[in-house]
Amino acid sequence: MAGVVQLGYVDYAVLILYTVFVLGIGWTLKRFMHSSTDFFLSGRAIPAWITGLAFISANLGAQEVIGMGASGAKYGMATSHFYWLGAIPAMVFVALLMMPFYYGSKARSVPEFLKLRFDEKTRAFNALSFAAMTIMSSGVSMYVLAKLFWILLGWNFHASLIASAIVVLAYIFLGGLTSAIYNEVLQFFLIVFGFLPLVLLGLKDIGWWSGLTARMSEAALRHVPAFPEHSLTRVWQPLSDSTNPMGVEWFGMVMGLGFVLSFAYWCTDFLVIQRAMAAESMSAARRTPLIAAVPKMLFPFLVIVPGMLALVVAPKGGVPVPAGEVGLADAPHPPAGQGVIPPKFDVVDNTKVYQYDAAGKPELDYDMATPMLLVSYFPAGLLGLGLTALMASFMSGMAGNVTAFNTVCTYDIYQSYIAPNRSDQHYLWTGRMVTVLGLALSVLAAYVASHFNNIMEILQLVFGFVNAPLLATFLLGMFWRRTTGHGAFSGLVAGTLAATLHFGLTQPRGATTLLKGGWLTAGHPLHVYRSEMALSFWTAIWAFSLCLTVTVVVSLLTRRNKSDEELRGLVYSMTPRADHGERGLAWYARPAVLAIFVLGATLLLNILFW
Repeated sequence: MAGVVQLGYVDYAVLILYTVFVLGIGWTLKRFMHSSTDFFLSGRAIPAWITGLAFISANLGAQEVIGMGASGAKYGMATSHFYWLGAIPAMVFVALLMMPFYYGSKARSVPEFLKLRFDEKTRAFNALSFAAMTIMSSGVSMYVLAKLFWILLGWNFHASLIASAIVVLAYIFLGGLTSAIYNEVLQFFLIVFGFLPLVLLGLKDIGWWSGLTARMSEAALRHVPAFPEHSLTRVWQPLSDSTNPMGVEWFGMVMGLGFVLSFAYWCTDFLVIQRAMAAESMSAARRTPLIAAVPKMLFPFLVIVPGMLALVVAPKGGVPVPAGEVGLADAPHPPAGQGVIPPKFDVVDNTKVYQYDAAGKPELDYDMATPMLLVSYFPAGLLGLGLTALMASFMSGMAGNVTAFNTVCTYDIYQSYIAPNRSDQHYLWTGRMVTVLGLALSVLAAYVASHFNNIMEILQLVFGFVNAPLLATFLLGMFWRRTTGHGAFSGLVAGTLAATLHFGLTQPRGATTLLKGGWLTAGHPLHVYRSEMALSFWTAIWAFSLCLTVTVVVSLLTRRNKSDEELRGLVYSMTPRADHGERGLAWYARPAVLAIFVLGATLLLNILFW
């Protein structure tokens, strides 16, 4: 089938060269994989600047490049809260306060750290829930990549899904975490050089920043129902109430995203923590999140702005809207897209079936905002680079999640409960087999992701179920030595149940499927949120709050299961202060100085776009 765009020989050459290079890295590093530590933790020998870029690149998957572009088109500049409020403060916190505990404990994973601090059952619960979350996240990246190739290039969706899984499987199977980290660094630069020209071309076309803000203001006023004029171009002003596009007031934003979801993700998610734990020293591990924070604060201009541009630019010649695979039967009167964003459709009996919300409005396929802008502006050759940058982001997301999955499954499930006391080579072989399993499950998860028109919303919901209660457990365990294993386990279970109940009893406005909530009320929810993002934020708040409460109550009712000596190095008040080998560093390279710079620059950006 023909797609929206036909690639030239140069474009295919760029895509093939990238694929071969990625596989070559895995093949080259295979000879260094002598032990399970080499495969899962890179031997803890990687420099800080490499782990710093990998730290941000592991998060720079489909959820960032496509999801943030989709959110930029749907919510405007308020999406930058995911960076300036929902990332940077938490990255500073994990660098200064939490990394010494992770790295110093010599734990091989976050669940193993929970075992050291609490007990086996807490570790097991987190290992299972985290494994499920990484599979969902990997499946999202896989789904969007296959969808991209299907809609833009006309390639078979299912074949694209399988092919992407095989490429990621090959280089992780061969080179383990080291292969994933070095590929993530490569992917970081590909994404920057692939998307920077796109942003500049789009801004130039509409009169730079002033032209973009003027058109976004017009889009806000034309929306049904209309939004305030500056609701798509400012960051904090629209949060005075919940009538903004995101449907979240300032408390829900600050508490739900700024505290619970952000600290839960950046401080407890093994996907990113694993990169810092691969650093060559404690000092390098602490600097890893801070080095990552510098490009992170600038990424809104690289990934959110393309989504905003896609909403307001006029389609270029040769880029049809709505987009889709040529050869499918269309509806007699297909709905129109907006800008270059097409309406969302499913395929039933080789016919496009467009999706409408409960109010009868056609749903836009926001996930296609950035790819359609790319096709609209890039010529042959540069288009190949842009598509390669997109493919790199998906590969990064898949690889990051799968390497975290295989480590947790091998160390925290297989070695702990199924086959203890086996040889190191046995666990190395198991890790490779678990990689195969992880990618197979990711393929299944990719089909679930197809029910959402903004992948950021499903990911934030998943994080609310897994990471939000875990944050409460970590904070209590790290700063209150009275926290017990029974309290931690009970709190995690209660927090997860709270998220499940809240999701089952409430629903976002316009939801047409129970996959988006309200499944306990048969479509008659107790409360309707203004957006799916608002539902996700409040799900996280409820999960965190109940976990915190139950953990405190149960801990007070049960005896401590760890002595003071066992808690040394795991609880803040019981851990001696150390310089972490940073006394010989130049003043500007010390973590405290880096943290002040990062927080100051982030505060300035918030003020500029208030």
